Amino acid sequence: MGAIIRAEHLTQIYGQGMPDASTAIDDLSFEIEEGDFVGLIGSTGSGKSTLINHFNGILKPTSGKLYIDGQDMWADPKQIRKFRFLVGLVFQYPEYQLFEETVEKDIAYGPINMGLSEQEIRERVKQAAELCEIDAEMLKKSPFDLSGGQKRRVAIAGVIAMRPRVLVLDEPAAGLDPEGRDNILSQIKAYHKETGTTVVLVSHSMEDIAKYADKVIVMNQSKIKMYDTTEKVFARAEELLQMGLSVPQVTKIFLKLREMGINVPANVYTIPYAVKTILAHQAEKKGEIV
Repeated sequence: MGAIIRAEHLTQIYGQGMPDASTAIDDLSFEIEEGDFVGLIGSTGSGKSTLINHFNGILKPTSGKLYIDGQDMWADPKQIRKFRFLVGLVFQYPEYQLFEETVEKDIAYGPINMGLSEQEIRERVKQAAELCEIDAEMLKKSPFDLSGGQKRRVAIAGVIAMRPRVLVLDEPAAGLDPEGRDNILSQIKAYHKETGTTVVLVSHSMEDIAKYADKVIVMNQSKIKMYDTTEKVFARAEELLQMGLSVPQVTKIFLKLREMGINVPANVYTIPYAVKTILAHQAEKKGEIV
């Protein structure tokens, strides 16, 4: 399908020219293909947040270029607003940005700013609410009367209603209980499958990245250290651990089995894959063909 996001030597230096200048992202060149579900991981201070803030023009690069759908974002700074509709960014704890008197009005805020007709706004609110499992009764409520998980869904629906080509989510499940976490991430994955929208998910949870992402970008010390399929990235679990990152618990178990001399692969990163691998290993020991 081609690249929806393309970076060329993208660099961001905070306080350039000052004694305390710091390089947040350093000479990044990469592409994100349209329709991909990409996980973005890295330790605190690795440059993740700075990078995603470039995706919809919150930051202007110190040097280098960023292309969205083949267009140079900063070729004409007056046109930057259109890129903010192409790339929807859901910040961490987005419920703190809810402010309208009803859920319906909050979801409609983005489409209204796009200058759409009333009918188009109603249709977009309805579709975004359905995708995020927000029923008609909830639409009439104040967002401040909702639970944390419900507020999170409303905030995500508000970005989805703008129908961005790219949906970027910064720790969308942060602070939620396990059930709320699974609900939010399952809905994002379902939205991705249903619409084909490109999704970039930033998360500290390796389990979430392993379960939902098809590709993973690993950042460390302002640079991209790995960018590959989820399977290939987690096959390099020992390198990830050396960077101070975690890996899924199931991956740690399989690394331990390898240390014990058991011939199992190192790239096991989900429970279903682990079950399949163990069954195959047992069958192999029995001399069966799997």
